[in-house]
Amino acid sequence: MAEQLGKYELTEVLGKGAMGVVYKAFDPNIRRTVAVKTIRKELIDDDRAAAAIARFKNEAQAAGRLAHSGIVGVYEYGEQGDLAYIAMEYVQGNSLREYFSRGTRFEERDVVSIMAQLLDALAYAHEQGVWHRDIKPANIIIMVNGKLKIADFGIARIDTSSLTQVGAVMGTPGYMAPEQYSGKDVDWRADIFSSGVVLYQLLTGVKPFAGTAEQVAYRICHEDPPAPSLADPDHTSARFDPVVATALAKKSSDRYQTAHAFRVAVLDAYAAPVSPALSEETIITEIIPTTVRVESTGSGNASQPRAETSPSAPHSVSPSTSPTSGSQSAPPTGWDAAVLKQVDAQFTRFVGPVSKVIVKRAASKAADLDALYAALAETLATPAERKLFLAGRAHIVGVPARAPGDGAKSATANGTPAGAALTADAIEAAGRKLATYVGPIAKVVVKKAAAKGGSARQFYLALAESLTNESDRERFLRDVGVES
Repeated sequence: MAEQLGKYELTEVLGKGAMGVVYKAFDPNIRRTVAVKTIRKELIDDDRAAAAIARFKNEAQAAGRLAHSGIVGVYEYGEQGDLAYIAMEYVQGNSLREYFSRGTRFEERDVVSIMAQLLDALAYAHEQGVWHRDIKPANIIIMVNGKLKIADFGIARIDTSSLTQVGAVMGTPGYMAPEQYSGKDVDWRADIFSSGVVLYQLLTGVKPFAGTAEQVAYRICHEDPPAPSLADPDHTSARFDPVVATALAKKSSDRYQTAHAFRVAVLDAYAAPVSPALSEETIITEIIPTTVRVESTGSGNASQPRAETSPSAPHSVSPSTSPTSGSQSAPPTGWDAAVLKQVDAQFTRFVGPVSKVIVKRAASKAADLDALYAALAETLATPAERKLFLAGRAHIVGVPARAPGDGAKSATANGTPAGAALTADAIEAAGRKLATYVGPIAKVVVKKAAAKGGSARQFYLALAESLTNESDRERFLRDVGVES
């Protein structure tokens, strides 16, 4: 494995395909984990290379102009040697396709949560002049906090982009709109149709259009599927039937004209409060190995429809201690259940009922309360959410800065004596503690303080100076074992 692409330090392989690899990597400038998706130019036929690279770059351009918590972020496009690559957000979670492959049947509350999140993200993308054109379960990622992200804008259309033209057939059989099959002009309303297919599958557990590729194409263009309540009368309410029918209308002019209108229709049909995240009982918590495909079929400006195979966006998670979803009955070893209950009460405000699962899993790996807060904050979508959550650390009652049972250690970060030289572990531990006061900017503050050299005590005092509140400074210094 190459050690570096551009500025990105490659750390492990997330997935491989016929023409590319997706790596987990580290951006040393911003000090964040990223995913780097590559395509090997030498493995593409000469007559298709230009179109394939253009489509690969289109993914970076399409997603790169979008900044939404429900869309996998793209940071950079680059080329190095025989590789073209995209640096993108590293997402922890599993695709909706994985849920379907396991036979997961979603409760209505989760169906509505998924659709509300999906359509909110699509409404934003459409407002920015970008339509995805390949919405399908493999490109819908359910994160470990129960929230959703859309991945893979590889065949997206950007306003009046000339990358694809009338006559091009692109998409995934079974999820494409009729106009995509016929090669007619395609706009954002193709995403409405594809999202309607996803809604049907969420409600019934089956696709609305089945059969061979030819049969699916004919049925999408000429036949209406059974209403969801008829396809699965034992589990599906008829209240969503008209919503699905409108979304799956053959003519784009007969569908919902915006993703926002579709979202409103789903919420109106449900007529109850909607969770911002999936329920904790539903979320898959263990790692699901993925195979990554960087596809380039067809010639010229056209491409063959893509089969619903493996996702082309990275979305790996660290292995869970248990292969099943749901919360444990007892808190992780060494943790007071009352303390975790307080943390859960705070975290629930941001992620909903899945909080219990995430908190317990993070606590099983965290060395102390500060590390727990830092780990949980990393799962939140925005800096504002992270900062607000981290501020709650000061209100936890009944626990020292270190995890229970850690009191025998020296009262300095990671057991480092205040007069000793700094170690990498001590710097990392101090960063976690400081993050509970200042949020993600702690990484920058710690890096600058460590660069000045000196003893551990001098390092901790320098970090304390970054805190404007005197009581915060005193508490931080007590946490790291330094007397002010």
